[in-house]
Amino acid sequence: MHVVALVLAGGIGSRLYPASRGDRPKQFLPIGGEESLLTRTANRAGFADELVVATRPTFADDVSKHAPDAAVIVEPAGKDTGPALTYATHKIRELYGDLQDKEQLVVVAMPSDHHVADPQPFRETMVRGARVAGETGRLVTFGVDPDRPDTGYGYIEAGTEQVSPGGDSFADLAQFHEKPDAETAREYVDAGYYWNSGIFAWTPEAFLAAAADSPLSPLVEHLETGDPAAGFDAVEPVSVDYAVLERVDDAAVVPAAFDWDDLGSWDALDRVLPQDEDGNVVLGDHMAVDAQNNVVASDDKHVSLVGVSGLAVVAYDDRVLVVPKDEAQRVRDLVALLREENAF
Repeated sequence: MHVVALVLAGGIGSRLYPASRGDRPKQFLPIGGEESLLTRTANRAGFADELVVATRPTFADDVSKHAPDAAVIVEPAGKDTGPALTYATHKIRELYGDLQDKEQLVVVAMPSDHHVADPQPFRETMVRGARVAGETGRLVTFGVDPDRPDTGYGYIEAGTEQVSPGGDSFADLAQFHEKPDAETAREYVDAGYYWNSGIFAWTPEAFLAAAADSPLSPLVEHLETGDPAAGFDAVEPVSVDYAVLERVDDAAVVPAAFDWDDLGSWDALDRVLPQDEDGNVVLGDHMAVDAQNNVVASDDKHVSLVGVSGLAVVAYDDRVLVVPKDEAQRVRDLVALLREENAF
């Protein structure tokens, strides 16, 4: 088995505004650590034989600063994970396909903005999922056992338990469930559903065959004829879950045996960084008086809090964001308005 770790680094990370901006995407920021999110993701990819980073043209020149050992795949345009993964998987087959005469080529695709507390069980899980993908020909997703009902994640309902020819356990993927409301999230957790981690494994043949029988089929056709730009023009932005994974009958789920979080919004810092005696998580210079359970983040600015709780207060460049932590997902709505005004 020859494993290619594919890191998606073409997004901006709008929910981490104003630290993340159109010219400064979150994967290049050292949020929650000394190294950038992309560097930490690349360092976790030691399980793979090859490391590839897929990004958009605007960010391509900066990838080598954060992942110097990675090959870089540049998408013609940013159109969500469906087109991105289709293009990158096809490109990986071109780059490493000659190895398939000797070894099974397997792609493990993962976002660049996750938090993993211990890299060793992460690597072991990725190898197990890669083996399942290679031995069964299934599209594999990794399900995280939730420790709370969360409305910010999609959920995976597992079906019948299975064992691969090599002895690795997995389950049939019964159904994907979209991000729920609070009550439904509690029901999902009680029912034993997994969080959808957004990490996948597949052989290029299995994935591209599934993508050819999906809304991404025009892209696959143009990739085969050598015209990726026309292929991107021919499809709409769509997630890989909706376009491909939800449409196949034999997708598999491998349980994730590691502590995981998605650093997609400011409230996530509460879960992955140390808190002070008042429950505040702080990145940058600050002062607090009678202020509890806040997230404070800034670049070179001092931030003072008095008599407030449960807020995310973020100051970067000439921008300041104040939002209740439990509504941090709504920062995406703000960014949509800013984009309409060309102010993002």
